[in-house]
Amino acid sequence: MKAIGFAEPGGPDVLAPGETETPRPGPCDVLIRVAYAGVNRPDCLQRAGAYPPPPGASPILGLEVAGEVVAVGEEVPDTMLGQPVAALTPGGGYAEYCTAPWNHCLPVPEGMDLRIAAALPETLFTVWHNLFERGMAKDGERVLVHGGTSGIGTMAILLGKAFGMEMIVTCGAEDKCEAARRIGADLAINYREEDFVEAVKAHTGGKGVNVVLDMVSGDYVPRNLKCLAEDGRHVTIAVLGGAKAELNMAVVMMRRFTLTGSTLRPRSDAFKAALADEIAANAWPLFASGEIAPVMDRTFPLVEAAAAHARMEAGEHIGKIVLEVAGG
Repeated sequence: MKAIGFAEPGGPDVLAPGETETPRPGPCDVLIRVAYAGVNRPDCLQRAGAYPPPPGASPILGLEVAGEVVAVGEEVPDTMLGQPVAALTPGGGYAEYCTAPWNHCLPVPEGMDLRIAAALPETLFTVWHNLFERGMAKDGERVLVHGGTSGIGTMAILLGKAFGMEMIVTCGAEDKCEAARRIGADLAINYREEDFVEAVKAHTGGKGVNVVLDMVSGDYVPRNLKCLAEDGRHVTIAVLGGAKAELNMAVVMMRRFTLTGSTLRPRSDAFKAALADEIAANAWPLFASGEIAPVMDRTFPLVEAAAAHARMEAGEHIGKIVLEVAGG
């Protein structure tokens, strides 16, 4: 099969098309003929040598795909064969065929474009677990999200508004702030022009937010804590600004903050299957009905994966970038 690979870690230009063996599904896996594959920040980190795949995972990039199930393992329900699915994968999405555990798949309903479906699993699983489960966000609460026009940020806005939350985001340019407002953000702060801590305080009348969903970390963490209301929850999902932060733990105790975070890829298959079940029951119907849809940026042919990575790393995108493999 055709796939995108790289001989040595490096910049986007190390990515190149090639051929490799078509994977075989394990007992609990499905083999998917990939129509589209989503592009995510962890793909860029893996390509740069900073995020190796977990043991047993495909070395090929790609954590989410959409396409048709063309073969199933011996422990997979036969009804999966021939079904269009969106799948969270442990790797291998930048290829014509990809395997995934069958219970990490969500059914693509009639009328949903496979390009749209491919843009959902990674950000949907990540936001659902971190915002709703770890962050315990609920109806009527305020949420601050950094990177408001990223795939994660746009997904957080969509889900937060769908479940009755007030969504505050930061962006690096006024056009991105305007895009975030169109998507549904109640407040979009241009962090290059304005101190987001002061902007949050002004907007909330000094009360602060209940949850911060942070992908920056580093020196953002103490500033984030200044934005939190009492009993607030700080959820870290990436460390793009540095892995270390200096905190006043007395403030954490006095204001009863909860500091948590997670990474999705290394979690067990059983955990991801349980998460998929919860998403299927609570969030997937919103997308299946068309009530909400992911914000799409650009679609690149598979052979132009390097250009897709360059766009993501330049921060030019608003929403999801996907690769067209077989189309559909």
